Amino acid sequence: MALDEAAAAAKAGEVPVGAVLVSADGKVLARARNQMRHRHDPTAHAEIGAIRAACEKLGNERLNDCSLYVTLEPCPMCAGAIAEARIAKLFYGAADVKGGAVDNGVALFDQKSCHHAPEVIGGLRESDCAALLKDFFALRRNG
Repeated sequence: MALDEAAAAAKAGEVPVGAVLVSADGKVLARARNQMRHRHDPTAHAEIGAIRAACEKLGNERLNDCSLYVTLEPCPMCAGAIAEARIAKLFYGAADVKGGAVDNGVALFDQKSCHHAPEVIGGLRESDCAALLKDFFALRRNG
C-alpha cells in the first residue's frame, strides 16, 4: 500500500514517498503520500499526512502500539513526529543516506533527547522503493 501511495505521488509530480499507518490489530488507520507541491506545504510529507489522519481518526495524539510503513527512511522532521506520536514500530524501505534521520544522519532515535524510540526495521522491499525514487529523479534530470 505504501508503494502504491508512492507511485501515486510520482504520477502527481511529487517525490515518490508513501506511508501507511496500521493499528496493533492490523487495521489500516491511514494512507498518505508526499504532497508538498500540491499543498504548497513543506511539512506535507507522507509520514506527517498518515500520522495526522490516524490521530484524527482515533481522536488521540498518541499512536501507541501502531506501526508505520514508509517507502523511504524518514527525515528529521518525520522522525521527530514518529517519536512524538509514540509509534511502536517503524518499517521503511529505502535508506536515505543524504536526508534520513533514523539509521543515517542525526539518528534521532539514538539521541538522549529523544523521549520515545520505535522499533525500527529498515530495508523492507528496499529495491522496489529505491527503484521508484531512482526512476523519478532520472526522469526529472533527463526530461
